[in-house]
Amino acid sequence: MSTPADSDSPIPSGMKVCTSFPELLMIAEFVFGGLVWILVASSRVPFASDQGWLMFVSVFCFVVTTLLLIMYLVGVQKRSSALIVVDVFYHFISAMFYLSVAILETSDTRFRTVFLENKLHNLNIAATVFAYLATLMYTIHAILSILRWKSSS
Repeated sequence: MSTPADSDSPIPSGMKVCTSFPELLMIAEFVFGGLVWILVASSRVPFASDQGWLMFVSVFCFVVTTLLLIMYLVGVQKRSSALIVVDVFYHFISAMFYLSVAILETSDTRFRTVFLENKLHNLNIAATVFAYLATLMYTIHAILSILRWKSSS
């Protein structure tokens, strides 16, 4: 039985999350973020503080995206209208975080190319590409979430 509150949330619930846009982007964010996490963990970044930031952002975004996806599947957004605002701010902050990761990984890869000869160079290049793809996914999701938030209020 559906209640009026069930239809109030512009964020879909259940398996509709896996077929609706922009929630479908969460799967791509999950995949690209996981790849960045794996590639950064298996490569060597020339500066230890850079590696720490890269790992923090990739693990943080991976975990929070997973939690949001599970919450959407369960239907928590039906009970709380604040989740729309959380969705907007999370995806905006994640886009900024991943942009910083992509730029940092680019500069580290460039440093490695110029000054160091290393077999792990290809892992850094792949991490850079996937960081830019994750940035793109989070940015698109943030923009669409902002539009959904503005149209629902």
